[in-house]
Amino acid sequence: MSTDVLYGANGAIDADRLESILAEIGARLVAGQRLHAGATSFSVDVDFGPAAQAAVDAGACRLGVCSPSGCPDPMRIGDVATYIDHTLLKPDATLSEIDTLCAEAMEFGFASVCVNSTWVRRCAEILEGAPVLVCTVVGFPLGASLTEVKSYEARRAIENGACEVDMVLNVGALKSGLDDLVRSDIASVAATCRSQGARLKVILETCLLTKDEIVRASELAKAAGAHFVKTSTGFSTGGATVEDISLMRRAVGPVLGVKASGGVRSSEDAQAMIEAGATRIGASASVAIVTSSSSGSGGY
Repeated sequence: MSTDVLYGANGAIDADRLESILAEIGARLVAGQRLHAGATSFSVDVDFGPAAQAAVDAGACRLGVCSPSGCPDPMRIGDVATYIDHTLLKPDATLSEIDTLCAEAMEFGFASVCVNSTWVRRCAEILEGAPVLVCTVVGFPLGASLTEVKSYEARRAIENGACEVDMVLNVGALKSGLDDLVRSDIASVAATCRSQGARLKVILETCLLTKDEIVRASELAKAAGAHFVKTSTGFSTGGATVEDISLMRRAVGPVLGVKASGGVRSSEDAQAMIEAGATRIGASASVAIVTSSSSGSGGY
């Protein structure tokens, strides 16, 4: 595909054209042109030109474009379930609950299961060959552990089968203005993830930050090599808000992922987050969301 079709006079990617390409890809997947059994990924060769290629070369795992009015309706590019990290992070989660989590993820087609690292190997074994990723958390839920510990946690989780790592930002360091420490903390875990072929999401814990701090944290995560920024652990004083998702999307631009987590309990909640710029939803009420129910356990 020639770049002049995708690029406008100012050199920016034509969002409408790119959206139509992604919609076509999604439609084909929904129509049944899915991965063969056992496959965990696939690629589509499209020439997006130098800007997108630079993003890929820098380590971007996906490209996304949001129009000025927000991101496209998720139903145009597939089931909303594919946006959801089916989450169970409560400290008293049992083996049988983890098994149920994985079964539900396969049944409904969620993007991933998100569990504490002690359960990663179990989930990887259950989900082997299924198009559902295994996600875990690092430095959770406070984010105040040593960088070396976070990096070690990430490496061991990936070795056990995790494809995605959600690390908690060092919130106290950010609020103290120690930006270099925050950036290096993220960069260390990002380097570990990239060397092992995993994605990194950085949990900002937005309920503890001012708007300016949310922007600064998002920009630091982007500069440090993260693949996503994420709102919340679900264990602090608040969860995702549409305003914060929109703010984070503007801060990181169209390439990085934005994950809304904490307090997303219904399909309406999920839709609002996606329209604000979220490309992933973290929820424990995932089944309620995809069955259009407003009920659910809420939070994590």
